[in-house]
Amino acid sequence: MSQIDPYEVLGVHKNATDAEIKKAYRKRALKYHPDRNPGDKEAEEKFRELSLAYEILCDPQKRAQYDQYGRVFDDNGASAGPDFASTIFEEFFGSAFGDFFGGGRTSSRRQRPVRGSHIRMTVEIDFVEAAFGTSKTIDIPKTISCKRCDGSGAEPGGVSTCHVCHGSGQTVRSQGFFSISTPCSTCGGTGKIVKEVCKECRGSGTQRQNKKLEVKIPAGIEDEMTLRVSGEGNGGQFGGPSGDLLVLVKVKEHSYFRREGRDIYLDLPISFTDAILGKTINVPTLKDSVEITIKPGTQPGDQIVLKGKGIPDIKGYGVGNQYINIQVVLPTKLTKRQKELLQEFNDESTEETYKKHKSLWDKMKDFFNG
Repeated sequence: MSQIDPYEVLGVHKNATDAEIKKAYRKRALKYHPDRNPGDKEAEEKFRELSLAYEILCDPQKRAQYDQYGRVFDDNGASAGPDFASTIFEEFFGSAFGDFFGGGRTSSRRQRPVRGSHIRMTVEIDFVEAAFGTSKTIDIPKTISCKRCDGSGAEPGGVSTCHVCHGSGQTVRSQGFFSISTPCSTCGGTGKIVKEVCKECRGSGTQRQNKKLEVKIPAGIEDEMTLRVSGEGNGGQFGGPSGDLLVLVKVKEHSYFRREGRDIYLDLPISFTDAILGKTINVPTLKDSVEITIKPGTQPGDQIVLKGKGIPDIKGYGVGNQYINIQVVLPTKLTKRQKELLQEFNDESTEETYKKHKSLWDKMKDFFNG
């Protein structure tokens, strides 16, 4: 639910006005309202998505957050359940609509199965853990289905068949040539009546619990990605399904690697003499170290590529590369002897010494002599 695109759900463009958003919500909410689609789980889920999308876009702050970050940080928005959707609907259309479809919605809503809300948590992992995957055990404070009543909200044996709908959950009214079937207002469409409220959960159908859960983090995950663990959110009420656990992954920065997609980059400082004369050195990778050759005449900004030494694609589409950016370090303090040697080198140098940059050299000479 937290991953919906509210503009797509309501069928409006990103510059839609408040009036256009309200019009779009009205049209679709009437179509998918649960009272018009009794027993249709797909319509019920669509109705919840519509209500969540409308709640995001009708709030200037939440809409601005979504436009900037692609998500809303207010837990009330993304953890909304059917009760929330019904409340938004009734506030928008007024109570008369609910009365038309069966009346008495206050008591009936309480007894309908309600899906549990999502739980959001944040996990911080190291750069290398993100590259190759890991597992983290987290402690989740959550609600679960009441063990005494099994989520029904009633004492064992404290439920009877509804005497109005005789257990069907529906009532039929004749109106002229038409028959209108609506959820039973007496039992809330459940077909059952609670005679005695559960003493353990006082009728809510849930209890509080802390649960330790091992979450597997896949190789290649990136900073700010969210993992969804189905059914590990808060327990539902009155027999409704549990919500999901949404884990936001934060990846720590590495001390010398940086990441761009599947590729990683390493800035390698070398002395100017190593750049001129060449050298074989060991450099770190994510797993170990490898030997590379600095070729004689290496220039600042030259790059060495280590194929397949990057990060695995999170979807399994291969592995990236490691790019080594050469940074030539020049000395800042020289001894008298070092200066003499460099002067000798300079005296012995010709244009052939800098042949690789001859064309640029000629242009600069023309500029200064011009």
